Amino acid sequence: MSKTHHRYMQNRELSWLKFNQRVLEEASDPNVPLFERLKFLSIFTSNLDEFYMIRVGTLTDLCYGDPNHVDSRSQMTVQEQLQAIFKETKQLYAMRDTIYKALEETMIDLQFANRAWKDLSRKQKKHLQKYFRERILPLLSPQIMDFHHPFPHLVNQQLYIVVELYEKEKKKFGIVPVPPFVEPFIKVGEEGQNFLLMEQLIINNLDQIFTKSTIKDAAVIRVTRNADVEIDDDRAKDDEDYLDFVKNALKKRSRLAPLRMEVYRSIPDSMLNYLCEQLDISKAQVFLSKTPLELKFLFDLIGKAPQAMKEMLAYPPFAPQPSKYVDPDRGVLSQALDHDILLNYPYQTIDHFLNLLKEASDDPDVLSIKITIYRLATPSRILDYLIRACENGKEVTVLMELRARFDEDHNIQAAQWLEEAGCTVLFGFEHYKVHSKICLITVKTKKGLRLVTQVGTGNYNEKTAKQYTDLCLITANEQIGRDAAAFFQNMALANVEGQYERLLVAPSSLKQTVLKKLDEQIERAKEGKVAEACFKVNSISDTEIMDKLREASCAGVKIVMVVRGICCLLPGVEGETENIEIYSIVGRFLEHSRIYMFGPKEERTIYIASADFMTRNTNHRVEVAVPVENPMLKADIETYFHNLLMDNVKRRRLTCTGCYEPIESEKEDRFDSQQYELEAAKDHPCLYKKKENAFQRWFHQRRRGTKKEQ
Repeated sequence: MSKTHHRYMQNRELSWLKFNQRVLEEASDPNVPLFERLKFLSIFTSNLDEFYMIRVGTLTDLCYGDPNHVDSRSQMTVQEQLQAIFKETKQLYAMRDTIYKALEETMIDLQFANRAWKDLSRKQKKHLQKYFRERILPLLSPQIMDFHHPFPHLVNQQLYIVVELYEKEKKKFGIVPVPPFVEPFIKVGEEGQNFLLMEQLIINNLDQIFTKSTIKDAAVIRVTRNADVEIDDDRAKDDEDYLDFVKNALKKRSRLAPLRMEVYRSIPDSMLNYLCEQLDISKAQVFLSKTPLELKFLFDLIGKAPQAMKEMLAYPPFAPQPSKYVDPDRGVLSQALDHDILLNYPYQTIDHFLNLLKEASDDPDVLSIKITIYRLATPSRILDYLIRACENGKEVTVLMELRARFDEDHNIQAAQWLEEAGCTVLFGFEHYKVHSKICLITVKTKKGLRLVTQVGTGNYNEKTAKQYTDLCLITANEQIGRDAAAFFQNMALANVEGQYERLLVAPSSLKQTVLKKLDEQIERAKEGKVAEACFKVNSISDTEIMDKLREASCAGVKIVMVVRGICCLLPGVEGETENIEIYSIVGRFLEHSRIYMFGPKEERTIYIASADFMTRNTNHRVEVAVPVENPMLKADIETYFHNLLMDNVKRRRLTCTGCYEPIESEKEDRFDSQQYELEAAKDHPCLYKKKENAFQRWFHQRRRGTKKEQ
C-alpha cells in the first residue's frame, strides 16, 4: 500500500508521545498552581514508564518475531518506529529537565525543595550520616559483582546505585538496591520543608557500605522492563483454575527483557558499557536525566505539606455536586423507575449510582444485580454492596475482567471475595477483554418485572470518578433493559455475536453502526443537506473508521472531534480530511468520556460509550454504547460538547502535521471548560423535587430541628 494513501494518518506511538508532551506542558504553565504542576510532572513520568513497558515492549517483541512488519498507518518498519521513539524520548527528557529546574527554583524560594548533599551544612550532614548508619544501612543489600557473584536481576522500575570501585587495586562494580519500602525522602533541617531523596542519602554514604574498597564513581539508575504479558487463552484451557493461571502468568512480568535504562545526571563510560553489556541494551536505549528518576514521591511530598501551603499552591478543593435529575430526599431506585438520570463525573457525584446499588442490595423487591467490572477502587463500596446484595438473597452476577492491565492482582482478589460471598463470577472468554461498563437491576413491581439499566463511559471506581470526566446513564427504558438482559445472557454463554435492538455492542455491532451512521451522513451531504458528526474519544487508531471519516470529509460532512490522547487521523489534509477538525484537552481532570453524535442538531442521534475508536476496542473487546434519547439529557450532552469547543485555555488544535497548536484568545476572554463545569454544577436545582404535603413538611422540619439539637 502506498504512502500517499495514508498521508492523512500518523504513527500511533509517535502520536501518543505528542499527547504526553501535552501533559508535560501543563507542568510548565504558570497559570497552573505549583503543586498541580508537580503532579503533572509525575503523571508525565508515569505515563512514559507505562508506554515503554507496554507499547515499546510490544514493538520489541515484534522486532524479534516479525522484523519486516510495517505499520499500516505510517508505513514505518518496527525498527524505524523504535528509533523514532528513542529520538522523541530524548527530546522529552530535555524538556522535562528544563521544566523541573524552573519548578525547583520556585521550591527553593519556598524552602520546599530537594537539596543537594553539597549544599547541606556540616551539622545537617552529620545528622543525616547518623540517621543513615542507624536507620537505613541495616536495610540495604549491597553486592559486589565478580566471578562468584554474577550480575543480579534488576527489578523493573526500582532505583539502584551502581558503584565503580577498587579492591586491592583490582577494579570491580558494586550495586546497592534502593529499598522500595523505605521513605523516598527525608526532611532536612528544622526550618521549612526541604528534603533529601533517599537515593542521594545512600550515594553520599557509600563509604559506610563498601568499607574495604576505594570508591571511584557511582551512578543512580533505573531499568524499565517489558511488561506486555499476554494471557494465552489457549494455554489457559489446560489449567484447572483460571484465577491461578492468571496469577502465574503475571509472575513473568518482573522477569521480562530490559527496554530502557535511565541514569540520573551522569555515568562514566566504563560503567555505561558494562551495564549495556549486562542488560543487553544499546546506548540508544539509555537516557540521561537531570530530573530525579522516580517522581511518584511528589504526591507523598505534597500530601505532607502544611495545610496553608496546600491552600495556596493547589487547586481549590471541589466536592462533586448532586445531579439535577436526582432528588436527594428520595431513593434513587424509585426515581430511576420514573425517569432517566444522567450523571457527568466529576462534576456530579457518583454517590447517586452508589446509593442505587446500596438500595438495590437491601430492597426486598430487587431480585438480581448483574454488572461488568474492569477496574475498581481500593477499597470499593461497589464491591461491598454487591456482596451485601448476595448476602441478602439477591442473585448477583459479576463479569470480572481479570486482564485489566496492572489491576490484575486487585481484580483477582475482588473475584475471590465475590465468590466466597456466593456471587456468580464470570471471567470473560477467549480472545476478548470485557471493557464494557453496564449494570442491570431487576425489580419486582405491582405491574410486573422492571429493568433498571446503567451504562457508563468510565469504570466503577469511586476514586477516578473524582478525577476523570465520564458520563453515566441510568434508565428504565424497556427496550434497553431487554438488551441488557440479553447482553448478560450472551456473556454467560460466551456469545459475542448477540443481536440487540438499542445497545451497540462490540465486536458485533458497535463499529458497524458507527460506519452505517457515517454513511447516512455521507448520503445527506450528497443530497445537499446539512451533514454532521461529532465525537469525543480518548484515542482513534482504527483504520476502517479513519477511512470512513476521510470518505465523509470528502463528501462534505462536517466532522468535529475531541480526542484526548492517541490520534492517528490527521485533520485538514488537502483533498483528504479538509472537513475534519480535531482538538485535545488536557486539564485538571482527565477527559475520559466517550460521546458519538450523528446528524444536525434537529435530528441528532447521540450515544455514550465505553469504546474508543481503536482496533482493540472495536474488534477485540466487549464494549457497550447506549443511545441517549431524553431531550433534556441530549441537550445537556450537546451543551457539554459545545463548551469543550469553546475552551481557549486548555484546548489545543491538532494540525495536519500531527502537532498541537494553542487556541488564540484574548486574556479577558479566557474560557476553561472544566472550570466552567465546576461552577455550573453548583447552580442546578433538582428538576424532580417532590412536593411535600403539610404533614411531610412538618415531619421533615421537626427532624431537621432534632438533628441541629444533637
